[in-house]
Amino acid sequence: MRGFSSLATLGICLAFLTQARAEGLARAKGAGPSPAATLPTDTVKRLRSGDAAQVKAALDDVRMAAKGGAPAVPTIVDLLKRGLPEPLTESAVETLGDTESEGASEVLGWYSRHRNAAVRRAAVQSLARTRGPSAVKALRAALSDPDPAVRGVSATALGTLKAKEAVGDLFVALDHKVDEAAASIGQLCAGPDCERLAGKLGSVHFDVVTGGLDEVMLRPAPDVTDDLKVKIVGRVREVGTAEANRFLKEVQAKWPPRGSARVKQSIDQAVLATTGSPGAPGSTP
Repeated sequence: MRGFSSLATLGICLAFLTQARAEGLARAKGAGPSPAATLPTDTVKRLRSGDAAQVKAALDDVRMAAKGGAPAVPTIVDLLKRGLPEPLTESAVETLGDTESEGASEVLGWYSRHRNAAVRRAAVQSLARTRGPSAVKALRAALSDPDPAVRGVSATALGTLKAKEAVGDLFVALDHKVDEAAASIGQLCAGPDCERLAGKLGSVHFDVVTGGLDEVMLRPAPDVTDDLKVKIVGRVREVGTAEANRFLKEVQAKWPPRGSARVKQSIDQAVLATTGSPGAPGSTP
């Protein structure tokens, strides 16, 4: 029996390793993520049980179900409105983000002002996924949060959510050293605001500003005109440093083959003009 047991165990291990290897190869070939788990039928019941262990297990099931966990969202929202112990609070807030349900945004907005910074961070991260007007409103307010991580995540989320109404708030945040605001401004700005961002060259760290200008340069022509892109290239060219040369080369390398020939010409000329800048490749010591 002992020999049989050992052989059986070895067989199970080999089968497990074979399956794991197959899954690894599938991932390497670009196979998509595993499908979300099905939400157990007793999930809502366990969420309402009042037992911390059952509630936590139910939240885990909802997270595994991802968008399929939407039926449990109203119950989780109700639990958060009533109040949960802090470890469960953070878990519930994170779980709502995994469901990507806009119906969770209002309560997440409340928790984005929680006394515990970890809960606030979880709330703004979830708001980036649940979306909607309530999410945008809460994220705009969170740009002035005392915790730098909350401010940074909120700034990035507003760009992801295409919240063009938040551009003014993002400029205020940028002036208060929320560096992540620059990239979001670059994703959202219209003409004058894009020029305003370029105007920060020299007063805000170069890499921070160009993190936003990079976004502007690669936006399609209907959003950002060729005239504006040429102006931005000119502003960077005027900086005349090795950093400017490096940034212009990066834009040059990323410029799409079917992109504007006029803008491409201005980039090429600016790269040549800044090649001799102190510290740039090709400059004279």
